[in-house]
Amino acid sequence: MPKILLLCGDFAEDYETMVPFQALSMLGYQVDAVCPEKKAGDTIATAVHDFLGEQTYTELRGHNFALTADFDTVDTKDYAGLYITGGRAPEYIRLYPRVLEIVREFFADGKPVAAICHGPQVLTAAGVLEGYTATAYAAVGPDIDLAGGTYKEVPADQAVVDRNLVTSPAWPGDTACCREFVKLLGAKIEL
Repeated sequence: MPKILLLCGDFAEDYETMVPFQALSMLGYQVDAVCPEKKAGDTIATAVHDFLGEQTYTELRGHNFALTADFDTVDTKDYAGLYITGGRAPEYIRLYPRVLEIVREFFADGKPVAAICHGPQVLTAAGVLEGYTATAYAAVGPDIDLAGGTYKEVPADQAVVDRNLVTSPAWPGDTACCREFVKLLGAKIEL
Protein backbone atom coordinates (compact mmCIF):
# COMPACT_ATOMS: atom_id res chain seq x y z
CA MET A 1 0.00 0.00 0.00
CA PRO A 2 1.55 3.37 -0.99
CA LYS A 3 2.18 5.72 1.91
CA ILE A 4 1.48 9.46 2.01
CA LEU A 5 2.99 11.81 4.57
CA LEU A 6 0.47 14.38 5.86
CA LEU A 7 2.30 17.24 7.54
CA CYS A 8 0.17 19.18 10.02
CA GLY A 9 0.22 20.91 13.38
CA ASP A 10 -1.94 22.55 16.01
CA PHE A 11 -4.57 24.78 14.44
CA ALA A 12 -4.22 23.31 11.00
CA GLU A 13 -7.46 24.08 9.19
CA ASP A 14 -9.99 21.38 10.00
CA TYR A 15 -11.27 20.63 6.47
CA GLU A 16 -7.77 20.92 4.99
CA THR A 17 -6.65 18.19 7.37
CA MET A 18 -9.65 15.87 7.72
CA VAL A 19 -10.74 15.82 4.07
CA PRO A 20 -7.39 14.86 2.49
CA PHE A 21 -6.71 12.36 5.28
CA GLN A 22 -10.06 10.65 4.73
CA ALA A 23 -10.09 10.93 0.92
CA LEU A 24 -6.58 9.53 0.50
CA SER A 25 -7.32 6.75 3.00
CA MET A 26 -10.51 5.89 1.13
CA LEU A 27 -8.47 5.48 -2.07
CA GLY A 28 -6.24 2.93 -0.34
CA TYR A 29 -3.25 5.04 0.64
CA GLN A 30 -1.75 4.69 4.11
CA VAL A 31 -1.75 8.27 5.37
CA ASP A 32 0.81 8.97 8.08
CA ALA A 33 -0.30 12.21 9.74
CA VAL A 34 2.60 13.78 11.66
CA CYS A 35 3.38 16.90 13.64
CA PRO A 36 6.71 18.06 15.06
CA GLU A 37 7.21 17.10 18.73
CA LYS A 38 4.27 14.66 18.64
CA LYS A 39 3.80 10.91 18.28
CA ALA A 40 1.17 8.55 16.89
CA GLY A 41 -1.96 8.75 19.01
CA ASP A 42 -1.31 12.34 20.10
CA THR A 43 -3.82 14.87 18.85
CA ILE A 44 -3.65 18.29 17.30
CA ALA A 45 -6.30 20.93 17.69
CA THR A 46 -7.76 22.03 14.37
CA ALA A 47 -9.38 25.33 13.45
CA VAL A 48 -12.38 26.05 11.25
CA HIS A 49 -11.90 29.05 8.98
CA ASP A 50 -14.89 30.80 7.47
CA PHE A 51 -15.68 34.15 5.92
CA LEU A 52 -18.37 36.00 7.83
CA GLY A 53 -18.05 39.49 6.36
CA GLU A 54 -14.74 40.68 7.80
CA GLN A 55 -11.64 41.46 5.72
CA THR A 56 -10.18 38.04 6.48
CA TYR A 57 -11.40 34.70 7.78
CA THR A 58 -12.79 34.04 11.23
CA GLU A 59 -11.11 31.24 13.16
CA LEU A 60 -13.12 28.90 15.37
CA ARG A 61 -11.92 25.85 17.32
CA GLY A 62 -12.34 22.67 15.30
CA HIS A 63 -11.97 18.99 16.13
CA ASN A 64 -9.15 17.09 17.77
CA PHE A 65 -7.32 15.18 15.04
CA ALA A 66 -5.38 12.04 15.98
CA LEU A 67 -1.92 11.68 14.50
CA THR A 68 -1.09 8.30 12.98
CA ALA A 69 2.73 8.27 13.02
CA ASP A 70 5.72 9.62 14.94
CA PHE A 71 7.30 12.73 13.45
CA ASP A 72 10.79 11.78 14.67
CA THR A 73 10.78 8.51 12.70
CA VAL A 74 9.84 9.96 9.28
CA ASP A 75 12.01 8.65 6.46
CA THR A 76 10.92 10.28 3.20
CA LYS A 77 12.09 7.25 1.20
CA ASP A 78 9.09 5.39 2.66
CA TYR A 79 6.56 7.78 1.10
CA ALA A 80 5.12 8.26 -2.38
CA GLY A 81 4.01 11.84 -1.70
CA LEU A 82 3.72 14.72 0.75
CA TYR A 83 0.56 16.66 1.64
CA ILE A 84 0.92 19.89 3.65
CA THR A 85 -2.21 21.12 5.40
CA GLY A 86 -3.17 24.77 5.75
CA GLY A 87 -4.43 26.91 8.59
CA ARG A 88 -2.13 28.47 11.15
CA ALA A 89 0.11 25.42 11.55
CA PRO A 90 2.38 26.20 8.57
CA GLU A 91 3.50 29.52 10.06
CA TYR A 92 5.16 27.75 12.99
CA ILE A 93 5.97 24.22 11.79
CA ARG A 94 8.22 25.85 9.17
CA LEU A 95 10.45 26.86 12.08
CA TYR A 96 11.48 23.22 12.61
CA PRO A 97 14.62 22.39 10.58
CA ARG A 98 13.48 18.78 10.09
CA VAL A 99 10.21 19.97 8.50
CA LEU A 100 12.20 21.92 5.92
CA GLU A 101 14.53 18.96 5.32
CA ILE A 102 11.54 16.71 4.69
CA VAL A 103 10.13 19.12 2.11
CA ARG A 104 13.50 19.46 0.37
CA GLU A 105 13.90 15.68 0.24
CA PHE A 106 10.52 15.26 -1.49
CA PHE A 107 11.42 17.93 -4.04
CA ALA A 108 14.92 16.53 -4.59
CA ASP A 109 13.33 13.15 -5.38
CA GLY A 110 10.69 14.72 -7.64
CA LYS A 111 7.87 13.16 -5.62
CA PRO A 112 4.35 14.65 -5.65
CA VAL A 113 3.75 17.41 -3.10
CA ALA A 114 0.45 19.12 -2.31
CA ALA A 115 0.03 22.25 -0.20
CA ILE A 116 -3.23 24.03 0.49
CA CYS A 117 -4.10 27.49 1.81
CA HIS A 118 -1.22 28.57 4.10
CA GLY A 119 0.67 25.32 3.44
CA PRO A 120 2.91 27.03 0.85
CA GLN A 121 4.48 28.98 3.74
CA VAL A 122 6.36 25.75 4.49
CA LEU A 123 7.47 25.55 0.85
CA THR A 124 8.71 29.14 0.83
CA ALA A 125 10.70 28.57 4.04
CA ALA A 126 12.21 25.40 2.54
CA GLY A 127 13.36 27.36 -0.50
CA VAL A 128 11.84 24.98 -3.05
CA LEU A 129 9.58 27.29 -5.08
CA GLU A 130 12.16 28.87 -7.37
CA GLY A 131 10.64 28.77 -10.87
CA TYR A 132 7.35 27.16 -9.75
CA THR A 133 3.88 28.58 -10.28
CA ALA A 134 1.71 28.07 -7.21
CA THR A 135 -1.38 29.35 -5.51
CA ALA A 136 -2.26 29.79 -1.83
CA TYR A 137 -4.46 31.82 0.44
CA ALA A 138 -4.11 35.33 -1.04
CA ALA A 139 -2.15 36.66 1.97
CA VAL A 140 0.57 34.07 1.20
CA GLY A 141 0.87 35.15 -2.45
CA PRO A 142 3.64 37.70 -1.78
CA ASP A 143 5.65 35.00 0.04
CA ILE A 144 5.54 32.80 -3.07
CA ASP A 145 6.79 35.64 -5.26
CA LEU A 146 9.53 36.57 -2.77
CA ALA A 147 10.66 32.92 -2.71
CA GLY A 148 11.26 32.98 -6.47
CA GLY A 149 7.98 31.40 -7.49
CA THR A 150 5.05 32.91 -9.33
CA TYR A 151 1.82 33.35 -7.40
CA LYS A 152 -1.29 32.57 -9.44
CA GLU A 153 -4.66 33.73 -8.16
CA VAL A 154 -7.42 31.20 -8.85
CA PRO A 155 -10.92 30.62 -7.41
CA ALA A 156 -10.90 28.94 -4.01
CA ASP A 157 -12.27 25.67 -5.40
CA GLN A 158 -9.48 25.17 -7.93
CA ALA A 159 -5.91 23.87 -7.87
CA VAL A 160 -2.72 24.78 -9.71
CA VAL A 161 -0.38 22.04 -10.92
CA ASP A 162 3.26 22.70 -11.81
CA ARG A 163 5.37 19.60 -12.36
CA ASN A 164 5.35 17.66 -9.05
CA LEU A 165 3.51 20.38 -7.09
CA VAL A 166 -0.23 20.86 -6.52
CA THR A 167 -1.51 23.90 -4.63
CA SER A 168 -4.95 25.27 -3.81
CA PRO A 169 -6.07 28.51 -2.11
CA ALA A 170 -8.43 27.19 0.57
CA TRP A 171 -10.63 24.34 1.81
CA PRO A 172 -13.18 24.70 -1.01
CA GLY A 173 -10.32 23.40 -3.18
CA ASP A 174 -9.94 20.13 -1.24
CA THR A 175 -11.55 18.15 -4.05
CA ALA A 176 -9.42 19.69 -6.81
CA CYS A 177 -6.24 19.47 -4.74
CA CYS A 178 -6.76 15.80 -3.82
CA ARG A 179 -7.79 14.91 -7.38
CA GLU A 180 -4.67 16.48 -8.92
CA PHE A 181 -2.42 15.07 -6.20
CA VAL A 182 -3.55 11.49 -6.77
CA LYS A 183 -3.12 11.97 -10.53
CA LEU A 184 0.52 12.87 -9.85
CA LEU A 185 0.75 9.72 -7.73
CA GLY A 186 -0.37 7.73 -10.76
CA ALA A 187 -3.90 6.90 -9.62
CA LYS A 188 -6.64 6.53 -12.21
CA ILE A 189 -10.11 7.25 -10.93
CA GLU A 190 -12.92 6.20 -13.22
CA LEU A 191 -16.61 6.64 -12.61
